[in-house]
This record gives sequence, structure tokens and C-alpha cells, in this order.
Amino acid sequence: MNKYFLINGNSPWPLRIILFIFLLRVIIACTMGLMPQDAYYYFYSEHLDYSYFDHPPAVAYMLRGFGYLLGHSVMAIKWADFIMGLASLFLFFELSKKFNSDSVTGRSVLLFASTLMLTVLMINTTPDVPLIFFWTLTLLFLYRAIFEDKTIYWILGGLSMGLAFDSKYTALMLPAGLVLFLLLARNYRHYLFSYKFLLLIFAWVICISPVVFWNVQNDWMSFRFQSNDRASAIMTLQLKWNYFFGSLATQLALLLPVLFALIWWLIYRTGKKLFQKRKLPNHHNLFLWCFTLPTLFFFTGISCLYWVKLNWMFPAYISGTLLVSKFVRENQLKYQSYFALFIHLAVAIEIIFYPIPIKSDDTWWGWEELSKEVNIISDQHKDAFIFSDDGYKTTAILNYYLDKKIYSSNILGKNGLQYSVIDNDLSSLKSKPALYLDSQPQIKDTLPASSTPEILSRYFENIQQLPPILLKNKQGKLLRKFLVYKCHNYKGV
Repeated sequence: MNKYFLINGNSPWPLRIILFIFLLRVIIACTMGLMPQDAYYYFYSEHLDYSYFDHPPAVAYMLRGFGYLLGHSVMAIKWADFIMGLASLFLFFELSKKFNSDSVTGRSVLLFASTLMLTVLMINTTPDVPLIFFWTLTLLFLYRAIFEDKTIYWILGGLSMGLAFDSKYTALMLPAGLVLFLLLARNYRHYLFSYKFLLLIFAWVICISPVVFWNVQNDWMSFRFQSNDRASAIMTLQLKWNYFFGSLATQLALLLPVLFALIWWLIYRTGKKLFQKRKLPNHHNLFLWCFTLPTLFFFTGISCLYWVKLNWMFPAYISGTLLVSKFVRENQLKYQSYFALFIHLAVAIEIIFYPIPIKSDDTWWGWEELSKEVNIISDQHKDAFIFSDDGYKTTAILNYYLDKKIYSSNILGKNGLQYSVIDNDLSSLKSKPALYLDSQPQIKDTLPASSTPEILSRYFENIQQLPPILLKNKQGKLLRKFLVYKCHNYKGV
């Protein structure tokens, strides 16, 4: 392995830093509590289906598979993400060897392995975990299909591309990137009209057909959710520069400054050369650009109009990192590695000791303690069902920890995401009492609310406020607050 990671003939110091960062990742994974996303997608895995309201099914099958191997525990969920992240890094290493020399391959792996992007994939369950795995695998298969002209890899590439789509709908950028490359690369354009390309399309269609079938059965529910609502917001055409700069800031944080700057510098440099010389990059680089620029430009463009989530651009950075690794200098790699070490130390301290409370439900702290408190209250009101109205977060966590059914915002006639699909008939709850939990991330005091949420009175006849749930750390500092309401005689929706 030294041939890959020696820097200018010296000792592989960046590799030692990256190994220490991986040790920090292991510590984080072992000490970090359950995140709402972990619990929500675990709920998926308990209700296996061809697809789900807001995402395709790969993440559910990933968790179900690791659950069979590792059991039902928070650690099993965390290790599923961690192992899949390691597997994606290994595929990235194999892909890099196809395009780069040994030393450049080592640099590309060190760049990719140092990012917070990989850390996020390894400690938090999202559809991006299987997406990045299958996206990288697809690029590897497509390389062998196109540049080594092996028919079997066209089929494998189609299957892997389909599994990427079964992970997340942004994987549509894979067939788009492939077609773009074949159109631009004169020497390989004939593949567009070959039986090999048809084999790839056939394999892809077979893999995505369960998701399409589920959508047909459910009034195109998932496709509409991921397209119509967001398209409507984008088509308002109101420039929101705070979204744009916010998106750039999150990408800079995930890649860390050196890699982020190198990618955009190389885009500028390559664009300038293309404009001046009217000549496309060589075929290997063109292949990588076709799987980088469409995703990167598309989401950067719409970030001027709509809030782009931090993980939407992840796939573009696989091929983007391979492109810039040829140009990274030793001092830049050193800065990236040391900065990554500093950031990961800070993240580890935050995860383990929680010195800076997060005023959001997107946190790992306090959920198990909340579940214990809710269980006590539920035992005192055995006739009441439990629900929450914060998207999916509190509902997902309580569904994981408690041995009872927890309902979501569909109780109040709202979109409860996958909970609305699972619990699409609420008639059995009519006339029953309920316990309503209302998370208060912005804690102002320890008192009950001064008024009852108006929406509750539309669906219940009588609402009684109970003492709030207050969660404190070992030093007695209040970190989480949940209002609790006893609601009587549910009217239904």
C-alpha cells in the first residue's frame, strides 16, 4: 500500500492522519445516539415495500439486511452506515486506479477520506448511504464497459445504475451523464446505437420497475412529492441569495476548504481552456466531467431559488475529487489533512460531551430519555394513543424506542410522509383520547405553554395541558423541552 500513499518519497504522514480520523469516526459511531433520520429509515425497514412516500427503498433493505446480521440496536444501525461508507471508499479507491497513477490514486483517496461528507455518510442513516455506494460502483462498471469494451459490464452497469435510482431519485443524473459522454466522445458515440447500450437500459428498467410499480399503485405519490412541490417553489423565480451562499457554505464545510477550492478552480481552468482552444478534455477526463458538472451545476443553479440540502451534491464529488487529485500539491494535501483532523476532533467533542446544545430536533441528544418519560406518561393514560406533529422526528424516535404505535401529523389532517401511507385509515381512533407531544427546540422557560395550539381544537373536543417534559444534562442544564397535551374525543379527519 505504501506505493499509493508515499508523498514525494517521504513517509506517508497524511495516511496516519486519515487513520486517526477514522479512529475518531469509530468513536463517534459508538457513542452517538440515535438520530431522527436513523429511526425514520429504520421504520422503513420494519415495513418493507417496493418504495416509500418520500424515497425509494434501498435504505430500508440496507438496514433490514444489517439488522439480520447485527440485531436490533442503535449500534447495528450505526455500523450499517459505517460499513457502507467504508465499502464506498474502497470502490472509490478501485475507481481511482482506473484513471490515475499510484501516487495520484493515493492522493485522491486521502482527499476523499478526509471529508466531512464521508463522515456524514458513516454516522447518519440517509438514502445517500446506499446511493454513494451504487453511484461509485456504476462509474466503475461503466468505465470497464466503455474503455475496456466488455459486454458484461454494460449489464452490470445498468443493474448498478438502477440500484442507485432505487436509493435516491437524483441517480437519474447517471444515465444523463452517460448519454452526455457518449454524445460528446466521438470515439465512443457508436455505443449509443448498439445492442450493448440497449442491454444497459434493459437492466436499468428491470431494477427501477418496482419503484415505478409502487408509484403507479399509489397515484405516483413519491414522484409527485419529489418533483411537483419543489418545482412549484423553484418556478416562483424569486432569487434568494441567502440560499445560494448558504449552499456554498455547507459544501465548503463538507469538502473542507482545500478540496472545495480545487474543484471550483479546476472547473474555471477547464472552462477557460475549452473556450480558448475549442477542444474537449481527453476521453478519460471527459467521462469524469460528465458525471460531475451536470449534478454540480444543476443544484448550484437552483440554490439561487430553493434551499438545496447539503447531501444533494454528494455524487458529483466522487468524480470531481478524481479530477482534482492530479493537481493537488503536497502542501495543499497537508492543509486538507490537518484541517480535517481539527474539524473531526471538534465534531467528536461535540458528539461525546455535547458542549454546544443544538436548538433543533435534528440532534442525537435526549431522545432515549424522552422515550422513557413518554412511556411513564403513557402508562398513566393507557387509553390514549400518542402522536406528534414535527414532520417525522419525534414520531420516528418513539416508534423505535417504545413498544407501541406512535402516530404522526396525519392525525391533524397534514402530510405525515410515510406514516400517512402506513396509517391511511384512522377511523379506528375516532372518539379516543390522545397524548400530543410538541417539541420546543428554542427553549425559553420551563413553564407550560400559555395557550393551546388552535389546530388541536379542530380535531378534538377538549384539550388539557399536562406538565411539560424537561430533559437536563448531568450538570442540571435544561437542554430539551416537550409540551404535553391530553386531547379528548378524536373527531377524525
